[in-house]
Amino acid sequence: MGILIKPVITEKATGLSELRNCFTFVVNKRANKIEIKQAVEKAYGVSVDKVRTINVRPDRNSKFTKSGVITGKTNAYKKAIVQVADGDTIDLYSNL
Repeated sequence: MGILIKPVITEKATGLSELRNCFTFVVNKRANKIEIKQAVEKAYGVSVDKVRTINVRPDRNSKFTKSGVITGKTNAYKKAIVQVADGDTIDLYSNL
């Protein structure tokens, strides 16, 4: 499995890309900042200034049903916010 899993396309991530030239990706849990930087530069042909990583914790929930309490959780993942140099940009919508 590669380092970059998928880009995050949300309202907050789109605002960051427009205002601060930062793009958000879901990445492999074991990837470090240097590997993420190299993967983005290779995949999109841009120069990366800064990489920030976040380990997103799983959300837990419980439901009360006729058959009892059902508990569940979402998966944990790692997210990277990549700041690209001025003048460079990443087009995330080109291959949809």
